[in-house]
Amino acid sequence: MDPAQLVQSVTGFLSPFWPYLLKAGEKAAEEASEKLEGKAWDTAKALWDKLRPKVEAKPAAQEAVQEATKAPANADARAALRLQLKKLLAEDEALAREIARLVEEGQRAGVIASGERAVAFGGDVTGVIVITGDGNVMGK
Repeated sequence: MDPAQLVQSVTGFLSPFWPYLLKAGEKAAEEASEKLEGKAWDTAKALWDKLRPKVEAKPAAQEAVQEATKAPANADARAALRLQLKKLLAEDEALAREIARLVEEGQRAGVIASGERAVAFGGDVTGVIVITGDGNVMGK
């Protein structure tokens, strides 16, 4: 898998899980994890379990995760996180292969979207309208 696409998939997928993953072991995180049960949560935990030791060993990566968690809509914070994860994966080929394997498993399970502007849902999506693409206009 292309390293840039791999990092994009990982950061995009983990974004809503960061607050819970970073508080692993705390009561609030445990309660949240009960609500987040399922393949998506299992995949997020597996990815973070692999990444966490490398992130914790590198202060710049730790800060990037914290900033992206505090401000998930901040494009600069997301870019800094992607850069730090790219560096970590470039430094450890075995880790990169393992992360790629977990992402591919998540894609096969339908919990990680793949491709540019991909959208993935888990559970019941009855009545949901999803529009992707540039310049779309709905109704008038």
